[in-house]
Amino acid sequence: MREIYIAFVFLFSTSVFAQKVKVLDKSTGKIVRNVTVFNDLQTVNLTTNSSGIIDISYFKNDEIIVFSHISYAVLRIKSSTLKKSNFIVYLEKQSEQLDEIVLSVFKNAEKTNRIAEQIAVVSSKDIQNLSPQTSADLLASIPGIKVQKSQFGGGSPVIRGMESNRILLVVDGVRMNNAIYRKGHLQSSITVAPNMLDKTEVIFGPSSVIYGSDALGGVIHYYTKTPKLSEENEVKSQLFSRFSTVNQEITTNVSAELSFKNWASFTSVSYSDFGDLKAGKNRSHGFTDWGRVYNYSENSNGNYSESPTVNSDPDLLRNTGYNQTDVLQKFFIPLSKTTDLKINLQYSTSSDIPRFDRLTELKDTTLKFAEWSYGPQQRFLLSTQLFINPNKNWLDNGVLTVAYQDLKESRIQRKFGSLYRSYREENVNVFSVNGDFSVPLTSDKKRILSYGFELAYNDVSSNSFGKTLNISDGDINGFSGDFKVQSRYPDGGSDYLSSAVYIDYRQDINSKSTLNSGIRFTNTRLNAKWIDETFITLEDNDISANNSAVTATIGYVYRPGKNWQLNGVLSSGFRSPNIDDVGRVREKNGFVTIPNIYVKPEFAYNAEVGLQKYFNDRKFRFGANVFYTLVDNYIIRDNVYDSDGNKIFIEFDGEMGEAVSNQNRDSAYITGFTTSYLGKISNTWNTSGFITYTKGRTYDTEEPMSSIPPLFGQFDVNYKNNKIELGADIRFNSKKDIEDFNFREGIDNHDLTPVVDETATSNVDKYYGSPSWMTVGLNGRYTLNDNFSMQARLNNLLDEHYIEFASGVSAPGRNLSLSVVANF
Repeated sequence: MREIYIAFVFLFSTSVFAQKVKVLDKSTGKIVRNVTVFNDLQTVNLTTNSSGIIDISYFKNDEIIVFSHISYAVLRIKSSTLKKSNFIVYLEKQSEQLDEIVLSVFKNAEKTNRIAEQIAVVSSKDIQNLSPQTSADLLASIPGIKVQKSQFGGGSPVIRGMESNRILLVVDGVRMNNAIYRKGHLQSSITVAPNMLDKTEVIFGPSSVIYGSDALGGVIHYYTKTPKLSEENEVKSQLFSRFSTVNQEITTNVSAELSFKNWASFTSVSYSDFGDLKAGKNRSHGFTDWGRVYNYSENSNGNYSESPTVNSDPDLLRNTGYNQTDVLQKFFIPLSKTTDLKINLQYSTSSDIPRFDRLTELKDTTLKFAEWSYGPQQRFLLSTQLFINPNKNWLDNGVLTVAYQDLKESRIQRKFGSLYRSYREENVNVFSVNGDFSVPLTSDKKRILSYGFELAYNDVSSNSFGKTLNISDGDINGFSGDFKVQSRYPDGGSDYLSSAVYIDYRQDINSKSTLNSGIRFTNTRLNAKWIDETFITLEDNDISANNSAVTATIGYVYRPGKNWQLNGVLSSGFRSPNIDDVGRVREKNGFVTIPNIYVKPEFAYNAEVGLQKYFNDRKFRFGANVFYTLVDNYIIRDNVYDSDGNKIFIEFDGEMGEAVSNQNRDSAYITGFTTSYLGKISNTWNTSGFITYTKGRTYDTEEPMSSIPPLFGQFDVNYKNNKIELGADIRFNSKKDIEDFNFREGIDNHDLTPVVDETATSNVDKYYGSPSWMTVGLNGRYTLNDNFSMQARLNNLLDEHYIEFASGVSAPGRNLSLSVVANF
């Protein structure tokens, strides 16, 4: 009898134990406490304990169990189906169909229906479907963003008519902008491989309250993939491989995720090899020779050729190929129930990247440069993030980020007819500490106070030297001598320190409206020292600058009904001059940029309104945003004059050029709009599209602002049914008239547009401007099973020749890309 009793107790206790369910966060694998669990009649109402566990033996076998938490989407599940998931329930962050959860705007998770700013989110699934060759190509697919390329190994995003150092790039909470971010065109956006990204968020308009200097046009925030915990030890791996015909691209990405109960790891290695790019042959614009390469330099990879070489295929853009390697290693370690640690290591490097637009630059009808390339683009990042959730009155949650970045870039130049090769090398070490914290002021989290601080120190070194090539039997046989070269930045070293504090307040005024507001104080300090005066003499060789700014924002969201949302934002931003603004020396098209130590900050004052209308039970969304930005004390590159009002000329690399420098002017405006739609037509069909228009002019000189793209847009439609996905897209740009180009700075590259009159003396009469264009693309994906899928994309189906506005290289012609994804 005793044995029967023991067996009964054992079976009963086993049954009871089997009814215990653990609730976990789907994105991290961490336990979720204080989850309310109940049935539809609410006759049973329980809460998960401190270990995220709930006993469901109180519920009937076929009863619907509801899991509810203020930070997660409500989950409804039958109790009888829990056994299939090993009695583990995963909750996802709140999402209401088209209302995504956004992290970047307040540096804390928030739904879009409480955010006044215009935002865009690209998920990892979107990235997989787009299959972009670089992250710059990914950005070009986002409504409202235009991307410029001076060479194929680059990509400079333009947001609301602002570019480069007026746009802030962020990766995993760490600023990528540094003290030598220049005005013009950058290629930093490609140093994160697309396959490593979990998602990308874009904030449009000045965001200096949360992010500080540089965020005048907007913020682009890359979030790399993060491993998650698992109750059972798991090892997952993925292989991605792609081949593209337009440039013989081969990209391979291998990743591995290790998931354990107490720690997790994610490793990803990506390698891309790009050959020379093939431009489109169909010239609907009517310009026969525009963008074609009839002669090119073979002076690459250690080769020596005394004269330009005739290109047998003018549509094949020689000197555009390069390769790149990206590595990501991330660890996730829960230190306690309220504290998590993320360790993030990133490394990106490339081969030499030919500067295509300079290698096609002419002097007296022949190529000017035998060599012009960026040296390997190297970026190393080490950061640690401490996530704390103490649930205190003064702090509900927060993130402390400590980061170190080591950035290297260089430029190598040599002209035809010369054996003098010049090298300019820059190294930036960046040390940063960020703290971002928030606390709900009410239990329902309808009033939230956020606050934080930032410290970032940049140490810049700039080195330059020249080598005279020794040629033997037509080959380079070492060097025969050295010569002096003007450094790009202060050769005695320079540093840049930024420190800031901010506070942000959000409140649901009622069920229909939300108020967002914030204020930030930022101080920047700059020091620079010049030593060599061989080429340029300054009034003071040892300078310092101290600038401060207060920026603020106020946003209002009004939701008159379930299917309407109206937004309004007033915001200010600023950009403090960095080392590049005050101390750069370089030459382009006969203009030599020289230092100007008197440059002051530029400010932006922005007003915008937005509208969102939902249809089909909120499965379809139409949106529109209109903005007006006043740029005060704007910085522009302009001629330098002597005391008598005459232009100054300076010798640079053996040639005389007009001296120009960065200078402050009065005020200018940029205005425009973006309209977009996104959603489902049916259960199998969905569509999206956008149109963006921008205009910018100076008030003082009535000149067009630089970097203002023409009207552009994209429309696509997609079909999905079981294992098959099909899609088509149309991309287009309108013409940009030559009268709307900025000639003063040269950033718009008006001289690279089609020539209509060689004999004309004025730019307006000589050049055509940027021709309009349109491309058509097709794509398809077949998912064999959970572990294997194949994808094909056919871009620029009609093989149109076109060049993106302000770009120095033609866009890809017809391109077929094939990729496979295998999960193990």
